[in-house]
Amino acid sequence: MKVGIIGAGAVGAACAKAMLLRGSCHELVLLDKDERRARGGAADLSHGAVLCPATRIEAGGYDDLGDAAVVVVTAGINERAGKAIDRGDRQGRLRLLPPNAEVYRAVVPEIARAAPRAPILVVTDPPDPLADLARRLTATNPILSTGTFLDTFRFRFQLARRLACHASSVEALVLGEHGTSQVYVWSSARIGGVPVLELAAAAGRDEASFRREVEEAVKFANIDIIEGTGASQHGIGIVTARIVEAMLRDEGLVAPIGVRHERFGATLSLPSVIGRGGVKQVLDPALSPDEAAALEASAKAIRDALASLDPN
Repeated sequence: MKVGIIGAGAVGAACAKAMLLRGSCHELVLLDKDERRARGGAADLSHGAVLCPATRIEAGGYDDLGDAAVVVVTAGINERAGKAIDRGDRQGRLRLLPPNAEVYRAVVPEIARAAPRAPILVVTDPPDPLADLARRLTATNPILSTGTFLDTFRFRFQLARRLACHASSVEALVLGEHGTSQVYVWSSARIGGVPVLELAAAAGRDEASFRREVEEAVKFANIDIIEGTGASQHGIGIVTARIVEAMLRDEGLVAPIGVRHERFGATLSLPSVIGRGGVKQVLDPALSPDEAAALEASAKAIRDALASLDPN
């Protein structure tokens, strides 16, 4: 199966590398407005591909996407270039919407022309309103975003490191926007069936400070990474590869990714069953009243950001 990746910068290259190492697909096509960058990235990965599951990697154009099973879009400016790395800025990644909307207005119609049935996976920040915009730009392609899947792993990681276990043993979700309004579902967060807040209390931690500490570590993880390395890329690359695999293999993987919810009037993340063609079912998790209200507020933040775009 073929996967197209639009945008061969840091995130696009990380997605391609993760798919190569994991053997996610049989063929990868890299596209970029800078053709030399796409060719260079494809060549670089190809030179190590002999040690990986068999995958053909090439640079190409939109016409090469005709038989693509999934098209991943990472094109656009990142947080550093878009000045979205201020911890005090409530807009966060939503600040990148206007410039990246212009990128999507150019890219999505080309995908729809070349591969009108291929699911489009939106990775570019901010992925949720960009997914809604992409849906307006194609009448035929299923649209989904990486949503809060990465945030969920960051939440589990921060809980695990404070409660002395491995992150894979933590059951916890982040829902809503991939951004500053994301919702941490503390009410169902557990380790071995025990609520994490009970474990934190048993370890002598004050609940309010524990929650605040964890949430800030998750919310600003991208900024911490960017300050250290210049780009937040590897985590999202691995998460993107996993979503692509779930679609190509028709797995039925349940993960919080972004799909359109008419109840909220926006694309946002709820636990979703991922299979061939995109999301097959959305689950409605039990939330506390505060969490439900926070999810409504998160949806409003996405709607407001999208409404602020120039309709032309």
